Amino acid sequence: MATDVETRADPRLTVGAKIPIKLVGLFIIIGAILPFLLGGYANFQGTLIMIYAIAILGLNLLTGFNGQFSLGHSAFYAVGAYTAAILVYHLDWPVYVTIPVGGVVCFIAGFLFGLPALRLEGLYLALATFALGVAVPQILKSSHLEGLTGGVQGLDVFRPPVPEFLPLTMDQLWYYIAFGVMLIMFWIAWNLINSRTGRAMMAIRDNPIAAKSMGVNASLYKSLTFGVSAFYTGIAGAMAAIVIEFVAPDSFTFQLSILLFIGMVVGGTNSIWGAIFGGFFILTVPNFAEEISTGLSYAIFGVILILVIYVLPSGVAGLVNLLRVRIRKLL
Repeated sequence: MATDVETRADPRLTVGAKIPIKLVGLFIIIGAILPFLLGGYANFQGTLIMIYAIAILGLNLLTGFNGQFSLGHSAFYAVGAYTAAILVYHLDWPVYVTIPVGGVVCFIAGFLFGLPALRLEGLYLALATFALGVAVPQILKSSHLEGLTGGVQGLDVFRPPVPEFLPLTMDQLWYYIAFGVMLIMFWIAWNLINSRTGRAMMAIRDNPIAAKSMGVNASLYKSLTFGVSAFYTGIAGAMAAIVIEFVAPDSFTFQLSILLFIGMVVGGTNSIWGAIFGGFFILTVPNFAEEISTGLSYAIFGVILILVIYVLPSGVAGLVNLLRVRIRKLL
């Protein structure tokens, strides 16, 4: 009976599983051309949007597809960033190697955190992850780790120059690196969600008792999902440390966890490609609100968020899916 749950496709997969190949190809072509049409700062912002999209996708795998709430993913973002920074600053590792290493370290941390968290569900799990997100920046500031983490001052991360055979600027190079990593991570997530493992994850989300009764090892899948989610966030954190060329504990506060959660909701839960819109939202809208009024930036951001949630209750991905269905009916 285990195969009965694991082989039936979830109808909500249609949000991320039925994107036409031609549309994907068009997206890749546009993404490849953009760096030559944009300025240096715009390329830098585009790189950050893609990094946030990877982190949001990781959170979505945990919350949207597996039903585990997390308010502490800023902790895994920080672990990935500091892993890359420490390896570059203290051990002089190549920056490109530190990206997957940061992801692996976070996978181990997420899996180990997921084991004791198996006893927690819903608000209690959210509270536990909230405690993790609050504690990690304080640990990084600790005087006992100051020689390793740099304490409050943080660490500098120096990027190597652009190879001479590439006619690119530094911002363009890292835009393409982030673009390539994002495509790979999205492809992995798409295959994961459309596999037996992904269907088991969603079965646990929809009805844990029924999933267990049909032979799904809920404990294993929930722990692995936590690890995979942390892996995605660690990859994003390591890339952010390299692109920004600096890490400090105050960059990974609880506010970052909230922004990632907002990006997931705005982009659309149960959606893979919606993470891109979520990354765009959490990077541009706070800056836009601050440009309108520095003193009231949080109030303006809150009003914009309320309006967006009111207009797009299912996120951008849900709106696109709804429009696609209506267009098909009209045709």
